Amino acid sequence: MGAVDEASKYTIILPTYNERENLPIVVALINKYMEEWKINFEIIVIDDGSPDGTLEIAQKLQEIYGSEKIVLKPREKKLGLGTAYIHGIKHASGNFIILMDADLSHHPKFIPKLIEKQKEGDFDVVSGSRYIEGGGVYGWDFKRKLISRGANYLTQILLRPGASDLTGSFRLYKKEILEKLIKSCISKGYVFQMEMIVRARSFGFTIGEVPITFVDRIYGESKLGGSEIVQFAKGLLYLFATT
Repeated sequence: MGAVDEASKYTIILPTYNERENLPIVVALINKYMEEWKINFEIIVIDDGSPDGTLEIAQKLQEIYGSEKIVLKPREKKLGLGTAYIHGIKHASGNFIILMDADLSHHPKFIPKLIEKQKEGDFDVVSGSRYIEGGGVYGWDFKRKLISRGANYLTQILLRPGASDLTGSFRLYKKEILEKLIKSCISKGYVFQMEMIVRARSFGFTIGEVPITFVDRIYGESKLGGSEIVQFAKGLLYLFATT
C-alpha cells in the first residue's frame, strides 16, 4: 500500500455490547496496522451499557493508547446499531469513517486495503465483501452459510444493489456520504447495513469492494438468531417496495 496523504483522518466506530475479551485484541490490532501504514486514526468506542465490564476495559485501553486515539462515548442501554453510528459520527474528527464489528469477525488487517481501494477510485463507499474472489467465511456451519448466501442471493435478485455483500458491516465511507445515508435510512439492526448500500445506489454514490474473510466470533455469543432472519425478510420486502 502506498503512503496515505496526511490530510486524511480515519475514524473507526466500534459499537460494543459484552465485548470485554475481544475489545483489547481488536484495538491492539487496529493500532498495529494503522501505525504500520502511518495512517492517522481514532477509535470511537460506543458501549451500550454492557453488564460484563466492557466500558471499564475501554477506559483502561484509553489510558494505554491515549484519549486522542481512543474516544469513549458510552450510552446507558442497548439502542441499536443505526443510532450508535449516528452517535459516533457526531464525535468523529475524521473525514472518513470506518464501520466494523468489535468481536474480531472483521480482521483489522483489511483496513489498509479498504483505504487503498477508496484512494484508487475516489469511492464514496468501500465495502468489505465475503462474496467476491478472495473473500470467504470461516467458523460457520453449513446451515448458517446457506442462510447468508441465500439471503444475499435473494437480495441481489430483488434489489440489484450494485454490490456483492449486502449484509456485511465492514465498510469505509466518506463522512458526508455516511451522514446523508444514515439520515435516509429507516431500518434498524440487521437490515440497516443492507439499506445503507441500497440507498447509496439510489443516490448514485460510487461503491468499491475489497475481498475480506469473515471469522465467526471467538469470544461471547453470536447476536444473530431467528428473530433477525424474520427482521431481514421484512426489511427486504420493505426495501423492494420503497426503492
